[in-house]
Amino acid sequence: MLSNKVGKQLGHPTYSLAGWLVSKFFKWHNLILEENAVKLSNIQPNDTVLELGHGPGFGLQEASQLLMGPRGKLLGVDYSQYMHRMASKRMQEQISRGKAVLYCSDLVNMPIEENTVDKVFHCNCYYFWPDLKAGAKAIHRVMKPGGIMVTTLRLESVKKVASKNMLSGESWRPEVYMEALESSGFTDVRMENKREKLVTFQAIFATAVK
Repeated sequence: MLSNKVGKQLGHPTYSLAGWLVSKFFKWHNLILEENAVKLSNIQPNDTVLELGHGPGFGLQEASQLLMGPRGKLLGVDYSQYMHRMASKRMQEQISRGKAVLYCSDLVNMPIEENTVDKVFHCNCYYFWPDLKAGAKAIHRVMKPGGIMVTTLRLESVKKVASKNMLSGESWRPEVYMEALESSGFTDVRMENKREKLVTFQAIFATAVK
C-alpha cells in the first residue's frame, strides 16, 4: 500500500506533505540528470525546446540559459498541477518575456503544434506514462524532422524502485521504451552510459524521421 502511494506521488506529485517530499527528492536526485539532459541535447540559441515532465523546473531553468537567440523558445509539459505551479513560479521572468510557455497537461494531449520542436528532453519520466507507444507518438508528432530527443535516468535506481513495486509492469525497462520510439518514427535510437560528478547514469537518444 505504501509503495503504491509513493509510486503515485513520484509520477504525479500533489500539493501535500508527500508531494513536498517528492519535490525535495527531485532536487536531490534529478539535478545531475536534468543538467546532463540539457547538455546532451546540444541546444542552439534559436531552437524551440520542450521538456516533458518538468517537475519543479530545474531543467527548464538550465535550458533557458542557452536559448538566447531572438527565436529561441522553451516549452514545458507536466500533468501535476503542483509541479506546474512550482515551475511557473521558478520561470516567471522567462514566461513574462514570452520566452517560455508551460502547460499543465498530459503528454498525449499536450497543446503543441505539429513539427514545431527542435529538441525534446525528459528525466525519470517515461515509466510513469500509461501507454509508452502513445507517448512516443505524441513526442514524434510535435518534433521537426531531424529533431533530437534525449532522456536521462539512473538505471540502477529505477531497478530498485521497480523491485519495490513502485512502478507497474515492465514499462520501466529502457528497451521497452526504445522499442516504442522506434515503432513511432524515430531512428538512431540508442542508450549510452555516462558519468558525471561520480554519478553513473544512462542517456537514451532518438532522432525524429518524417
